[in-house]
Amino acid sequence: MNPSTPESAPQALDIAIIGAAMAGATLALALAKRAKALGRPLRIALIEAHEQGSGHPGFDARSIAIAHGSVTELKRLGLWSLLAPLGCAINDIHISDRGHFGMTELNRDGFDLPFLGQVVELEAVGQKLLAAVKDAGITIYCPDGLRELASDSDGHTLTLESGVRLRTKLLVAADGLHSRVRECFNLPLESRDFAQCGLVANIGCDRPHGHWAWERFTDTGPLALLPMQDSAGQHRLSLVWALPPEEAERLASADEALFLSQLQRAFGSRAGKFISVGKRHVYPLKLSFMPRPIHHRCVFVGNAAQTLHPIAGQGFNLGLRDVVDLLQVLDSALVAGTDVGEHSLLHHYLELRTDDRNQTLCNIEALVRGFSNQYWPLVAGRSLGLRLLSWCPPLKAPVASRAMGWRRGKRLSENC
Repeated sequence: MNPSTPESAPQALDIAIIGAAMAGATLALALAKRAKALGRPLRIALIEAHEQGSGHPGFDARSIAIAHGSVTELKRLGLWSLLAPLGCAINDIHISDRGHFGMTELNRDGFDLPFLGQVVELEAVGQKLLAAVKDAGITIYCPDGLRELASDSDGHTLTLESGVRLRTKLLVAADGLHSRVRECFNLPLESRDFAQCGLVANIGCDRPHGHWAWERFTDTGPLALLPMQDSAGQHRLSLVWALPPEEAERLASADEALFLSQLQRAFGSRAGKFISVGKRHVYPLKLSFMPRPIHHRCVFVGNAAQTLHPIAGQGFNLGLRDVVDLLQVLDSALVAGTDVGEHSLLHHYLELRTDDRNQTLCNIEALVRGFSNQYWPLVAGRSLGLRLLSWCPPLKAPVASRAMGWRRGKRLSENC
C-alpha cells in the first residue's frame, strides 16, 4: 500500500508515525478524528514494516489486558467501539503466592464497576485497527520501513526502504523495543535483565472461567491466566508464565501432557483442569526504557519508549497514557493551526509523562524482584502484604488504581 513512487519529491506531512501496532495505530486514528472534528487539515502518514498476518510482532498470538481506565480513555477517543466485540471482561482478580499464606482478591463489585478490564487478542485487534486506518483515509506505507533519517531545524526527511521520501514536522516513534528511529538518532536505552522468559500460550480448560483472572507468584516468577472468549465451544485462558530461560524452552517444546501437568502443578486447581494448550511462544523478559523519550521534533511512545515485564499487565496501558498525553499537548497546535513539532510542546509532553512513567517503571521492577525472590524475609513480607489487602479493603484502592489504569491524582469514581 504505497501511495507514492520512489521517484516523487518528498511528500509534505505534519506528522509521520513509525509503527502501526497498538500505540501507533491508536494515535493515528485519534489524531484523524480530532482534526476532522476541528475542521483542520492534518497530513498524517503511518509507516509499518510488517504486513498484517505476516508475523507482525505487535499483533502476534498474545492477548493483553486493557485496564478499565484505558477502556474509558478509548471510549473518550471514540475507538473502543472498534475493539469492544473482541473483549472478554475481567470481573474479578485472584492474587496468590504459591506455597505461602498470602492471597487477596480485587472484585468489580468492590469498586462499583462493570468490569476491571478487558482481554483482547492482539491478532484480531490488528485486523480491526488496520481496517479503521484505511477507512479513515490515513496514508499508510506498508510493508515499508525507515531506511534513512535526515534532520534540520524545521523537521525530518525520511527515506523509506521502498525509496519513498517523506518530509515531516513531527516524527512519532511507535516502532517497538528495537526502534529504528532510536537507532538512527543513536539515543540511549537502559534495561534491567530479570533472567526470565515469558512462556505464552492459550489454554483450554474443563470449565468456564467466570470472568476471573489469576496472578500466582511462584518460585520461578509470576504466572498469570486471563479469561478469553470461548472458541469452538472451548473454555479458554491466556497464559503468561515467567520462567528461567532454559525452563521456558524446555516447557515450550515438551509434549502436551507433560506441559499441562507441569502447569497444573505450578498453578493449582482454582481455574479447573487444564485440558489443552495451543501454540507456545517464548519471549525474553526485560525492563527497557529511554531515560528521555523525546528528541528534536520527535516523540517516542509505547514500547519504543519503554518495554515492561508483564507482571502487572501494564504495557499497553502505560503506552496508551503516552498516546493520550501526546494528544493533549498537540491539541493546542491543532486548534490554532500552528507547528505540531514545536519544542515547547514536546517538553510539555515530557513533563506530563515523567511522574507516571517513573512511578510505573519503579513499581514494576519492585514487583518483579520482590515476587521472584525466595529470601524468607521478603516472602514473609509479601505474604503479609497480600493478607493485609484482604483484611483491610480500603488498602486495595491505591493498588486497584494502578492495576486498572487510573491516572495519577484521580479518584476511582472519576473514571467509573
